[in-house]
Amino acid sequence: MEYLLGKDPLRIEDHWNTMYRSGFYRGGPILMSSIAGIDQALWDIKGKYLNAPIHQLLGGACRDSIKIYSWIGGDRPEDVGKAAQNAAQLGFKAVKMNATEEMQYLDSYEKIDQTLARVESIRKATDKYFGIGIDFHGRVTKTMAKILAKELEVYRPMFIEEPVLAENNYALKEISSQTSIPIATGERMFSRWDFKDLLSAGYVDIIQPDLSHAGGITECKKIAGMAEAYDISLAPHCPLGPIALAACLQLDATCYNAVIQEQSLGIHYNKENDLLDYVKDRKVFEYKDGYLKIPQKPGLGIEINEDYVRERAKLGHNWKNPVWRHKDGSVAEW
Repeated sequence: MEYLLGKDPLRIEDHWNTMYRSGFYRGGPILMSSIAGIDQALWDIKGKYLNAPIHQLLGGACRDSIKIYSWIGGDRPEDVGKAAQNAAQLGFKAVKMNATEEMQYLDSYEKIDQTLARVESIRKATDKYFGIGIDFHGRVTKTMAKILAKELEVYRPMFIEEPVLAENNYALKEISSQTSIPIATGERMFSRWDFKDLLSAGYVDIIQPDLSHAGGITECKKIAGMAEAYDISLAPHCPLGPIALAACLQLDATCYNAVIQEQSLGIHYNKENDLLDYVKDRKVFEYKDGYLKIPQKPGLGIEINEDYVRERAKLGHNWKNPVWRHKDGSVAEW
C-alpha cells in the first residue's frame, strides 16, 4: 500500500480501485481486509475534514437507529435460555446463538435434538416474538442442514445463518426448499463479485458482508445496493471492535434494506476487555429498547482511546480460532 503515501485522502473511489485493480491477484480475505481497513480510515478522514458523519457523505440517513442483537452462549452453547432472558432484561429484542457443536457429514439425531432443546429454552425464557438468530457457523453439512432447518421451523427463528460454508452456496437451493426460515449468509464473502451469483440465484434472504473484510464501506455500500435490487435485506457481520461497528452503523444509516446489526458487547470470546474500553465516549453505543442510534459526530462518529490501544498493543495479539476434531480424529469445522 505504499502507493497511498502522499496521495489526496479524499479520492476514496480512485484509491479503492487502484488497490483492487492494480494487482494481478484479486479478492480473498487478506487483500480485501487490508483494503477495508484503509477504506474505513479514508472515510473517517473525509468525514472529519468536511465536519460531517460518513452517512451524510453517502446520500444522508434513511433511518435514525437500527435494531441490534446480542450474542449468547459460546462455541459450545450451554444455558442459552438463561442468557437470552438476561439479554431481554438488558433491553435486547433479539439474540443469536451457535446452533451446534461440531457435526459430522452424517451425524446423529441426538445433536439435532440438542439444538432444538436449546432453541426451545430461549423461546420459553423470553416470548414468542423475541428474535432468535441461529448460526450454523459452517459447522453443518448440507445433509444435516436440511434436517435442522426443517425441524427448527416450529420455533420461528429470525434467521438461520451460514447453513453451509460459502463455497457450498449451491446447496442453498435445496436447503431453502426445505424451510420457510429466512436464510442469512455472506460473512466469508469478500466482494460484490463474490455476492453476484448468490444474489442472482435467489436462495438467500439476508446478506451479511463484513465491512472489515469485504472491502470496507465503499464496497459494502455497493453490495447492499445490489441486494436491494433483488429484494434481499442487509445485516452486516460485526463481532468485532468499535471502529468496525461504527463503520457498520454509518452504512446501515444509508441502506433502506438494512434490518438488524450484529455487535460484540459481551460476546463470549471477549475475556479481558470489551469494545467500549476502546472509545472515549462509551455512550456512543448506548442502546435502548433493542435499538442503537446512528452516531452523528464527524467521520465514523467515535473517538478512540488511543492510550488504551497502545497499552493493549504492548500485550500483543495472537488470537486463533480453536482446532476441533471429531471423535474419529478427523478435523472438524469450527
